[in-house]
Amino acid sequence: MEQHLIDQLARMHILNQFWLALFLLIPVVLIARTVVAGSRYSPILIVVIFGLTMGLVLRQTGVASPGLTEFPLVDLIGRVTLIALIASFFTGGQELKRILTGEKQGVDDLMIPSQEEIVLGTKRTQLAFLFQAVFILLGIEGTRRLLVGPGAGDLLGGYYLLIAYIGLSGSLILTDYKATIKSKSLYLKKGLVEIAVILGILLISYYIAQAAKPVMPLPQIFFAMIISSSLGLILSKWRLGPTFRALLFAGIPVVLAANFMIGGSRILEAFKLEGMTSVMAFGFFGQIFWMFGGLTLLILFGMANHVRNLAPGMAGSLSHAGLTGACTAGDLGQEAAARAPIMINIPFFGHIFVFTILAISAQLGVLLAGWALVITTAGIALTIYSLRTLRGAQGREAVEVKGLMQFSFGWQLVAVFGSFIVLHLSGMPLSHAAMATSSSISHFGLFAALQGGMFGAQAADLIPFIFAMPFLVHPLVFGLFGKAMERDGAMPAKAVYVLFLIGVIGVIYALTTV
Repeated sequence: MEQHLIDQLARMHILNQFWLALFLLIPVVLIARTVVAGSRYSPILIVVIFGLTMGLVLRQTGVASPGLTEFPLVDLIGRVTLIALIASFFTGGQELKRILTGEKQGVDDLMIPSQEEIVLGTKRTQLAFLFQAVFILLGIEGTRRLLVGPGAGDLLGGYYLLIAYIGLSGSLILTDYKATIKSKSLYLKKGLVEIAVILGILLISYYIAQAAKPVMPLPQIFFAMIISSSLGLILSKWRLGPTFRALLFAGIPVVLAANFMIGGSRILEAFKLEGMTSVMAFGFFGQIFWMFGGLTLLILFGMANHVRNLAPGMAGSLSHAGLTGACTAGDLGQEAAARAPIMINIPFFGHIFVFTILAISAQLGVLLAGWALVITTAGIALTIYSLRTLRGAQGREAVEVKGLMQFSFGWQLVAVFGSFIVLHLSGMPLSHAAMATSSSISHFGLFAALQGGMFGAQAADLIPFIFAMPFLVHPLVFGLFGKAMERDGAMPAKAVYVLFLIGVIGVIYALTTV
């Protein structure tokens, strides 16, 4: 009888995990939005600070162990980066089609959000999107794992049917009833279709990646990007339903909050590992170098000093998690929100080089330095060409977007392979170099590949923390972008140049510590 009761309590604990996940994640995002309420600053910075702090406090008080294994649903949400990105890839395909063909976008009156502020800095519909995003992420990932099958030793292996059912149900019933919805039945049907589409993309990309693995071990995110972007190109007139709207607004912030909590719980453990100091030093100073180096090029040589160019240009060229979340959530203006999905998509086509070379390098245990140098050189040439395009744009939208697409592709190649080359020359091991590179540019693609085990189990465990640390640079990043928003979009150029020089000095220092 006593054993039966213990087993029953253990089974009931999974239901408590839903409340714990909501209790831990939702307040982090809401507090972040409250702190920046009334300003033009993005809440992503505060998500970083509170997420890391929450993870550290849980660890230090004995409530959780490193990695938050006691909170399996928080860990699950931290591993669903790809679901949040699929929505961005799809809308990027849509925007790209509209730019290239001149297709007019009709007025989107399917759903008009409520303007009632229910929490300081967060309106009623935005709060609904936040809750919806958590349930959507859990529902889709639960369904995917139910269909694919749980991995060995998966603590949630027997509960994915329940997770999928509660997640998908919650994603539908949490629609804001005070929002003005033209056709409630159509709106909900669109939400179901979008869930099915995301799930289909996840499954198809997973099986393609598995089939291609013996020949070319490209990660799943590469195939998911191609499929979702192509669908966006084809379905350019699709008006978004609740699933895509919720993921674009809150998907990335929620995933980042979960990852930062996990990272915070590993802070003390990570500092004890040999070689992590140089990895974190390069991640921190590399963030300053690549971000403000790119901004310097756009401002000084591209004559493109406006947030509509700078925010999506840097979000795309670095596949930058923080700027991507800020842009798609609308924190940096509507022009940046419209352009960012395009710029996020474009450099992912370059990932056929990134992941091919890195996958082969991972198998060999050493970087293919010759190929990396060739691609870096090509990236430099494309970056120079893109700056010439931007300089001649003179405010014309189509030319600006064209130049930003070229810049996103070129600077991405330079940042990724340039980082790997200098770290290889400094003698850093490949798995450590992968973590340092991913964190130095907040690169979502490399982050997802590391999470998936491309560079080994230790790198997969440590990447949430290593990825989180350079976000402490974000007071500078979002501080300057916020200042630019207050100046009608113009970035303070001198501050950017000074920070770039600091980044140069910092990277040199980091390389000497390897």
